[in-house]
Amino acid sequence: MKRTLGCCYYPEHWPRAVWEDDARRMADAGLTWVRIGEFAWSRLEREPGTFTFDWLDEAFEVLGKAGLKVVLGTPTATPPRWMLDRHPDMLAVDAAGQPRKFGSRRHYCFSHEGYRAEAARITRALAERYGRNSHLGAWQTDNEYGCHDTILSYSDAARRAFQDWLSQRYQSVDALNRAWGNVFWSMEYDRFDQVDLPNLTVTEPNPSHSLDFRRFSSDQVKVFNRTQVDIIRAHSAAPISHNYMGRITDFDHFDLGADMEIATWDSYPLGFLEDRVPADIAHKRAFARQGDPDFQAFHHDLYRAVGRGRWWVMEQQPGPVNWAPYNPAPLPGMVRLWSWEAFAHGAEAVCYFRWRQAPMAQEMMHAGLLRPDGVDAPGMIEAQQVGQELAEAPDVAPVQAPVGLIFDYAAEWAWAVQPHAAGASYFQMVFETYQALRKLGLSVDILPPETRAFDGYKLVLAPGLMQMPDDLKQALSAAQAQVVLGPRAGARTRDMQMPVPLAPAFPGLDVRVSRVESLRPDMPMPLEGGGAVTTYREELEGTAEAILRLDDGRPVAMRAGRVTYLGGWLDSVGIVRLLRPLCDAAGVETLDLPEGVRLRDTGAERFWFNHTDARVTVEGHDLPAAGVLRQPLI
Repeated sequence: MKRTLGCCYYPEHWPRAVWEDDARRMADAGLTWVRIGEFAWSRLEREPGTFTFDWLDEAFEVLGKAGLKVVLGTPTATPPRWMLDRHPDMLAVDAAGQPRKFGSRRHYCFSHEGYRAEAARITRALAERYGRNSHLGAWQTDNEYGCHDTILSYSDAARRAFQDWLSQRYQSVDALNRAWGNVFWSMEYDRFDQVDLPNLTVTEPNPSHSLDFRRFSSDQVKVFNRTQVDIIRAHSAAPISHNYMGRITDFDHFDLGADMEIATWDSYPLGFLEDRVPADIAHKRAFARQGDPDFQAFHHDLYRAVGRGRWWVMEQQPGPVNWAPYNPAPLPGMVRLWSWEAFAHGAEAVCYFRWRQAPMAQEMMHAGLLRPDGVDAPGMIEAQQVGQELAEAPDVAPVQAPVGLIFDYAAEWAWAVQPHAAGASYFQMVFETYQALRKLGLSVDILPPETRAFDGYKLVLAPGLMQMPDDLKQALSAAQAQVVLGPRAGARTRDMQMPVPLAPAFPGLDVRVSRVESLRPDMPMPLEGGGAVTTYREELEGTAEAILRLDDGRPVAMRAGRVTYLGGWLDSVGIVRLLRPLCDAAGVETLDLPEGVRLRDTGAERFWFNHTDARVTVEGHDLPAAGVLRQPLI
């Protein structure tokens, strides 16, 4: 697989006189791809129905003549101000009932039919004009769905659409009442149009109601995106993508990915460390200029699964950003490391955001490959180095990892609806499991929840998978791998009710969860031999063998054959104590990697990454600070 570089460019921000020089410098830097257009609606259609394409036509020609391929974004994340005059009720509404107003971006509700039609109209105009342009290489729909908490909308448009969604799903209001258990607290409905959105209730809304609202909201994104995909595909053979974000889980990315050829995501290691990585202050200080050693890798593996093997980094941080609580500059070498880490996980392309730093508006403090005056910024030097290395490096040969880790967006919604402990998060549990596997030196494949074939995997994990269909249980039971379930595996039905027989109700595994408790942060429960249960614990019954116990002898993990059920949220010591012997039983070799050092195996190479600010020696290899080492595999 050939690996390439690119950048994000905004010709509408810069004088026409600099475009040729910009394009030449991009090509000289070793870039192949240039994404344009995704925020340009006001320059494409200054007033309703009056299109101005001449500048975009020129941009295509200038970039194409320099040998660059264009990724064209649909501009639907930034509808112009006149759009709000046409559709004053198009804005999303937050859970407190306040509109998300004009003045930045993503100011629309996915359920507003008028705005949906406008988005389809601008998409069609672009597809008809550029769909067969020889310089077009790929498409991007919209920009960063879900960024800025913009999936869940409590508008009138969303309420009406939700009522229609429920009527199609349940067919009768009696069926809805049964599925939700609305006999409780006299919440029964007589008609679908009586059902409101699950916000501003006196106390917490019915969890079944809340979970269905999240499913509905995800479906609205899918429908919105599919409309654009269908229009583009009618006029263009170029592959279609969307740029997802880190730890955005309010919609199902696997659902969207099924409609497109490529998954991309926007990687901001330093911003994410401060903004969304679950870690203590000491960890954030230690990696403030490098980013968390596992957060980017987790998303690389996730979006490889979403794209069914085809994925890119559409926006790679090249320097300080503007939007996190704190925005330090990367350690020298980190832009190169982040780029190679993406390629080691199978990326086809890494595109830097942005070409030139903007001198105005919200992102003026966001670094680019160039300074606002056009002089090379530090990130440019490292990007050029990566380009030179790519020209001399062998292509990456993808290979199945020995470990599979199931990730389910619906489980994240269920945990969000009913966390049981303040701050308990399905994403965090899965991510901590991934971290533990990586600290043991393992390469990991993220698996969609629809996976039913586990051939080739030696270890498969399904932590926190609150809803487990019977066919998934059967497939895992039949797998030749070591399988780890729980906690909360199968703890709720699809309708968000407790099942009988009690969870996990897994074939061949005599384990039952008889009671659950959540734990204060200051009351961990120690394990025999080291480590602790934190946050959440289940009392387990059954005849399966206890392989991990509390200090008082009560079982925490129980095993029968190749299947282990984990009944608690383990700390970093406890999860390694569970995983290492299971890896041994599966025939998976583990390592003791130093803090901040990680590896990734491909079919031909082992990549070593040192995310620390000091030289490290590991397994006989000398890794410089913020360094990358490629080791051929024989």
